[in-house]
Order: sequence, then C-alpha cells, then structure tokens
Amino acid sequence: MQLNLRTDYALRMLMALAAKDDVVSIDWIAEHYGISRNHLAKVAQDLAAAGFVETLRGRSGGLRLARQASQINVGEVVRSLENTNGFVACMGGKEGCAIDGVCGLKPALAGALEAFLSHLDQFHLGQITGSKSQIMQRLAPV
Repeated sequence: MQLNLRTDYALRMLMALAAKDDVVSIDWIAEHYGISRNHLAKVAQDLAAAGFVETLRGRSGGLRLARQASQINVGEVVRSLENTNGFVACMGGKEGCAIDGVCGLKPALAGALEAFLSHLDQFHLGQITGSKSQIMQRLAPV
C-alpha cells in the first residue's frame, strides 16, 4: 500500500511539530522540508479538523500539537487522511464488477489493509519522531 502525498506530508508535519515542541509556522515547515506551502496549508486544515493540531492566528501564530505526541496514534492519523474504502474499485462500492461476491480478492485485500493499519496502531507520534534533537538537526542545521 502506498500512502497518498497528503498523508506523507501530514506525518512529516506532525513529526516536525513534535520535535520543535513549540508553535511552528507553515512557512517554516515548508522551507525546512522543501514542500509547497499551499499543499501544507491544506494538510494543516485536515489535521486541525481531525483534532491533531491547533491553529493559532496572529503575528506569532502557527501550528502546535493539540495533544501530547504520545497521545497521537499513527494509525488514527492515517485513517483520517486515507480513503481506505477505495483500496480497489470494488471495495468502494462505486464500481460494479462482474464477479463481485464470488471472488476472494475483496476479503483478501481488506484483511491486508486491516493488518497494515493495525500495525500502525501500535505506534504513537512520539515513537516515530524519535530523537527530537536529531530531527531538528536535520530540519534546521546550525
């Protein structure tokens, strides 16, 4: 399974927020990751709507984690951003298939997807962030 770009950016944004442990601007994240500010702004909206980040307006505004990094589950983040119902066309219910109901593809893929997400459920943001100082050295070398 390949995560969509939005989920990739969201996880990177969350790791930067966890490592910096402060209010961080979208511009700072965009500059240090080399990612489009416009893409990150949309991702930030999604993360705020899902309750993972808080947005702060004003001159010293930006983003910060809405919860402790240890309270943000990676599987939950991925589920909130990925369309897991459309792994293949027949799973989303939008497209018919001549052999739907008699083939074993849908349950096989559903089981694989659930195993993937269950594995991610074993990790929280603090674990995948690892060493805050090493993340910050990579993002903003002195």
